[in-house]
Amino acid sequence: MPDLISGISVGIMHLPQGMAYALLASLPPVFGLYTSLYPALIYIFFGTSRHISIGTFTVLSIMVGSVTERLAPDMNFLKTNGTNITAEVDITARDSYRVQVAAATTVLGGLIQVVLGLVKFGFVGTYLSEPLVRAYTTAAAAHAVVAQLKYIFGVSPTRFSGPLSLVYTLKDVCSLLTLTHLPTLVVSAVSMVFLIAAKELNSFLSPKLPVPVPVELITIVAGTLISSYANLNGNYTVPVVGEIPSGLLPPRVPYVSLFGKVIGDAFALAIVGYAISISLGKTFALKHGYKVDSNQELVALGLSNTVGGFFQCYAVCPSMSRSLIQETTGGKTQMAGVASALVVLVTILKLGPLFQELPKAILAAIVFVNLKGMFKQYSDIVTLWRSSKIDLMVWLVTWVSTMLFNLDLGLAASILFALLTVIFRTQMPTYSVLGNVPGTELYVDIETHTEAKEVPGVTVFRSSATVYFANAELYLEALKRKSGLDISKMMIYKRRQEAKQKRRERRAERRAKRQAKREQIRAQKAARHLSAAPVISVEEDAGRWGETCMDENITNVEGRDWTERENSTVFVIPATPQTPDGQCRWEYLKGGDPDCTSLGWISELQDGDTTTLGSSSDDTLSRDLERMSLGSLGKWTWDIHSIIIDLSTANFIDTVAIKTIKNIFLDFSEIDVDIYLAGCQASVVEQLERGDFFSETITKRRLFASVHDAVLYCLNHRGATSFPRYELSVDTYVGTKL
Repeated sequence: MPDLISGISVGIMHLPQGMAYALLASLPPVFGLYTSLYPALIYIFFGTSRHISIGTFTVLSIMVGSVTERLAPDMNFLKTNGTNITAEVDITARDSYRVQVAAATTVLGGLIQVVLGLVKFGFVGTYLSEPLVRAYTTAAAAHAVVAQLKYIFGVSPTRFSGPLSLVYTLKDVCSLLTLTHLPTLVVSAVSMVFLIAAKELNSFLSPKLPVPVPVELITIVAGTLISSYANLNGNYTVPVVGEIPSGLLPPRVPYVSLFGKVIGDAFALAIVGYAISISLGKTFALKHGYKVDSNQELVALGLSNTVGGFFQCYAVCPSMSRSLIQETTGGKTQMAGVASALVVLVTILKLGPLFQELPKAILAAIVFVNLKGMFKQYSDIVTLWRSSKIDLMVWLVTWVSTMLFNLDLGLAASILFALLTVIFRTQMPTYSVLGNVPGTELYVDIETHTEAKEVPGVTVFRSSATVYFANAELYLEALKRKSGLDISKMMIYKRRQEAKQKRRERRAERRAKRQAKREQIRAQKAARHLSAAPVISVEEDAGRWGETCMDENITNVEGRDWTERENSTVFVIPATPQTPDGQCRWEYLKGGDPDCTSLGWISELQDGDTTTLGSSSDDTLSRDLERMSLGSLGKWTWDIHSIIIDLSTANFIDTVAIKTIKNIFLDFSEIDVDIYLAGCQASVVEQLERGDFFSETITKRRLFASVHDAVLYCLNHRGATSFPRYELSVDTYVGTKL
């Protein structure tokens, strides 16, 4: 019984809405009744929602109307008088062709929905965000208003199609306002005033009424009676619905030749209709505790459109107003849809001819008043301005593109822009350095949480988005910036210092060779002047030189055949053993006892260094130079010994990101900083394996299940010797390595 009452209430709403929305589709009103009958019966068997009411809808009607008027304009159906073309339009031929265009578009859109549902592509509706859908329906309401102006004012403007068609049509209507048909305008104004007042009263009394008052139906019946008895069409030339055939039309195969011309419009109808259907279905399912299958809904809606297209119906989807009536009046199953379909069927078979004198202005007024809810959506601008500027941009771009580029191109442009905002937000995520909350295992952003403390020697880096090709390079730059280590500058400076040191060593080596040669010559000359003294070979003495003990006087050393020389004798003594590359340090002793305090160091460099050649190893000097270079950049190498990359936010990783992370490992190893990965999901680890990320230098020992495990490992591995211990929540390291 509740379903029966609910179905009758919804069926009564189908009658005025079906005929009114058929005008939006530029079709005869009776085809709106057909559209309210066949698709609803098909959905009963295949749909999973219990409360939505399938039938005509404002937005889809407008979209269908844009197709029919584009492919079947009035100028293509002008009557001919012999060889002359008159200004009169062959309405019968035009409407017949428009019906076929609408049917072909509906069948193709239904087939697209069925195919998408069978391949489990039901998630396609998720790409239409709520701001996008609301802005799109708001702009479509503006198209509906402009389309109904000719019925409101009783004028005949030129209907344009394509981009900026709304602007051109509105401009043409405004230019014809001086030709407004006053009787038609009066009928429209009276109907709108009555509808608005009755709906407000209905809303006020709705808590006390078991069933809402059918305001639209009362308006249609009253308008038809007044028009019939006053003969508005005959006496005042007020346009009326005209002949409504009784009975049902036989099924008919649509024009397949039109598929190529309407495929874009059909796809747009399929996506928009499904998005509206699944959003309403999930809303009622959540409220009443049952589940709606998105893929099955796509198939059910597709079959409703496909079968309906063979019976000259146009595209359908659920209506919010009818669905709310079906739910609030007690409807619990789709049997309410059967009852509403029976009401429509009786009207088509028996009551249709009674509405032949119904003025079209009343149907236009019904459309106007029913769009009030969509016009209220302009308040979204204020709400989105406060909550999300990006969603506001999506709303505005969708509205502007739909208004200017028409419904099909506007939808494509708005979806593209919405996807670009997603890419932009993932390309420019928030990068943060994490710190430990004392006494816990939590790691949070140190910039937003003052209680978090950065672990000494360890930098924990995290991105708010996954790493992929669009943000991989920015990810690397952010890591360098947050860690304070500019690897490229460090490596460039290091290479420059190494090259400079090699040049110094080569100059010093050449200088030492020249000096040694000069001293050898001096020693030989001194030996020749000493006729009594034996000639001493410098090379032989240098080769036999060993450790020398220096006391107050030089004593005889075991294994050495040295004798006293005169004070003027010059000795060339190797102070250190000769290295494999032939370098050594030379000491020059002049006269007297060779006391250590009298050693003369003359190995000075041309650039002002007073360091004795060979006094420090190459490694020590390189480390000193590296410390100088890193210090000049404001970051000492021993401030950070480990960097932990938190990948817990990554749900996938592509080849570009894998290469970037591998380069991070290699680059930071050049400055003796270890890199570790933490929080990787299993799918991410598998993608790393398939991308050949792991090697002998980068092993799975660098992976940790959590940031805390990685921090404990770093502190125990390197922090214990070089850094003060940092008190974490766990004193002993119990890490979990992947």
